[in-house]
Amino acid sequence: MRGINPCATPDPGFGTYGGWHRDVRMGQYLRPVRGGLRKDGSFDVMFHFHGHEPVRKEWVKAMTGAVFVSVDLGIGSGPYEDAFESPTAFEEYLASVETAVAKATGNPRAHAKHVGLSAWSAGYGAVVRILGQPLGRRVDTVILLDALHAGYVDGHVDLRQIQSVATFAKRAANSKLNLMFMSHSSIIPPGYASTTETAHLLTWYVGGSPRPFHGSRRRTMGLELISSYDREGFHERGYRGNDKMDHCAHIGLYAEVLELQVAPRWRTPKGYAK
Repeated sequence: MRGINPCATPDPGFGTYGGWHRDVRMGQYLRPVRGGLRKDGSFDVMFHFHGHEPVRKEWVKAMTGAVFVSVDLGIGSGPYEDAFESPTAFEEYLASVETAVAKATGNPRAHAKHVGLSAWSAGYGAVVRILGQPLGRRVDTVILLDALHAGYVDGHVDLRQIQSVATFAKRAANSKLNLMFMSHSSIIPPGYASTTETAHLLTWYVGGSPRPFHGSRRRTMGLELISSYDREGFHERGYRGNDKMDHCAHIGLYAEVLELQVAPRWRTPKGYAK
């Protein structure tokens, strides 16, 4: 038994981050009270979609210096897709974050170096849109926590709907120039492709197949690993569980992925609380 609701975990506070700031184009963001910038003014930033408060709790466990931007737009992937429908939407959003960080730090040279996208649940809609935009090529890292769905065509998952993510996955799998982590539960949704189906499709798309894990290995928040696949910068993990709490539990994977994969990759300058 997990013992706690995975969507209502204990609050560790804000760590090196002073609290939420809202002087950006959309949503809110965290920046360290001090530090986090390199000598040339560059900083690293993760844009997260859906579940900003529970995800924030995991972020501060693993990160101290990178900027964390988060957006919540309600239930369903549609609002996230609509918010980034314009080809310049993400470019404008990133620019607003750079402006806010420059103003807060007093450094006019502040600019983003490593750019990441992460999503839980419905937030994948924003990731699909952004990766298909011109500035999507700037994205270094993608993290999808039980968060990629698609429709069907002729009885198969419609790859065209998630082609931008598939293209990114292949770049990650063919080299370590990009990093992609995706997890899936065993939930079967009504009338559209599950995260299991989309994860397996992308694994196939990069030339692999999930390897089953036989055993009782336990993971964060009680998640039980049942399959995995790794190739260069592409990592897929499958877990047992088919209810709401199992879906929420995938948020608990975030800190681990950040600590083991993102932090050593970005090497963001350390942030300080004062």
